[in-house]
Amino acid sequence: MHDLKPVTALGEATPRVDRFAHVTLTENDGLALASLSARLGSEAACHAGLKDLLGAVPQPGKAVLHDPEAGFWMGPDQWMIGAPKATHPHLADDLKSRFGTAASITEQSGGWVCFDLVGTGMVNVMERLCAANVRRMQGGDAQRTVVHQLGCFVLQRNDPQHLRILGPRASARTLHHALITAATSTA
Repeated sequence: MHDLKPVTALGEATPRVDRFAHVTLTENDGLALASLSARLGSEAACHAGLKDLLGAVPQPGKAVLHDPEAGFWMGPDQWMIGAPKATHPHLADDLKSRFGTAASITEQSGGWVCFDLVGTGMVNVMERLCAANVRRMQGGDAQRTVVHQLGCFVLQRNDPQHLRILGPRASARTLHHALITAATSTA
């Protein structure tokens, strides 16, 4: 029998934390993700389900930072739902049961890497990496943007010094390198 051990998106046994004087960059390996798309003709039922789950339907450019589940708008009648992996290990299956035929649900946890960028210098770091107007973002804002030629989502958490960046897991090392390089250059 094989002795397999899970690794983070960066290939390590534990999530990586990089500390600088002005920011901390943390690989967040504890996030379960699932995409949710309303099926044609079931949009109202899907919206009702989202309101029940999150308290509101995330609008374009917005996230609903509900606890423990949160969600953000990805496109017309499409959202990404996230929750702690420790309490929601089967998030996609749970959402399928909850939404039934009103929505198409796809497991996304293994497809994305999540980095939390926290600190007074996070705006300066992100301004070097993407066109999103991070300086004007407020808690609950969510933008799709390009970070170092990678399609990413940037979410402003309720803490004004906390950004969450979701990028393609297959390019985790490239995204991490870009974030580290920008953090180093703004120190």
